[in-house]
Amino acid sequence: MIEPVVDEHECELVDVEVTRPRGPGLLRVIVDSRAGDGRVPIERCAAISRELSTLFDAADVMPGAYQLEVSSPGLDRVLAREKDFEAAVTREIRVQTRRPLEGRKRYRGRLVAFEAGVLKMNVDGDLALIPFEEVEKANTIYEFTSADFAKESRLRGSSQSGGM
Repeated sequence: MIEPVVDEHECELVDVEVTRPRGPGLLRVIVDSRAGDGRVPIERCAAISRELSTLFDAADVMPGAYQLEVSSPGLDRVLAREKDFEAAVTREIRVQTRRPLEGRKRYRGRLVAFEAGVLKMNVDGDLALIPFEEVEKANTIYEFTSADFAKESRLRGSSQSGGM
């Protein structure tokens, strides 16, 4: 039901998360551009949200009150598909497995390879091998660089020199 709507808006469905906290449920839909660069304009997310909301209400998909969120992957990009892991090789990621693997469910480290359905991560100097089917939740960890602050610094510099 969701994928055709997302496809109509020239995006790809990355993940769907349904939670039922106390009160209204939450249905989170994460979409990405077809280029996979995370650049989905807010207007496009809003259009997808309006269309999905109408469909869900007509089909009574979420009984009772619920909140619908449609967003792009963001800085802490969700990794849900094999192609997401392939694109994240060399990046620092966080992974939670469905069940403990060698006594551990949570991993944080650099993804050094994704081959034959297995994540190969450098975790605290050791190589961790995690089968894709065991991944419950995963996301990238954004690594800030000096370039992230360059524009801010230029703006501060120009406002300081302009007033004297």
